[in-house]
Amino acid sequence: MTSTVLILLGPPGAGKGTQAIRLATALSSPHVSTGDLFRENLGKGTTLGLKAKEYMESGRLVPDELVIDMLFARVQAPDCKAGFLLDGFPRTVAQAQALDKRLEGQSVRALNLSVADAALIERLTGRWTCKACGNVHHEKFSAPKVAGRCDKCGGELYQRTDDTRAVVEKRLAVYREQTKPVEQHYRARGLLVDIDGQRTPDEVFGRMLASARGEGL
Repeated sequence: MTSTVLILLGPPGAGKGTQAIRLATALSSPHVSTGDLFRENLGKGTTLGLKAKEYMESGRLVPDELVIDMLFARVQAPDCKAGFLLDGFPRTVAQAQALDKRLEGQSVRALNLSVADAALIERLTGRWTCKACGNVHHEKFSAPKVAGRCDKCGGELYQRTDDTRAVVEKRLAVYREQTKPVEQHYRARGLLVDIDGQRTPDEVFGRMLASARGEGL
């Protein structure tokens, strides 16, 4: 049976993480995050994790091939036999090209969440996180009942440094330069599905689920 690999693309704040969890559940497909893979391999001290640690401790970037080796060590597990959902990779065209070689013969679909910069900035700079439980509020979309306090546990809310406007704008600039070209890579191969990420979360999810299943394409 040919497995189906779903690749989630989109800028910071587009909602990839939230939608990835919903999609993985609906499709009974493993959600594979390269960030989680790094933490797992480093934490367990695997051979790949130790190799990555050498690069990181010497201030060098971890080579793409090593990241892909981590990824494929994970997706060879039985639960990924029918496919998996990939979040956080590829981030560059070079990574996409290297991934293409390893995924040859498998069905691939890239779901691209499209959101305007102004909306992304509003989403990200309005986020406030609970110091105690990690619950996230938004000053416009999910304001706390008591200012500065988490609805869930009453803990103190704070704004993460990467959610300040200056840092958000820098993250978006890096995304446009390094990662946005990946969209064109998949578009040129006829594998990209653009999805309006500014609709309601349920509408976005419905469109992503239909696209993942190949409906209406």
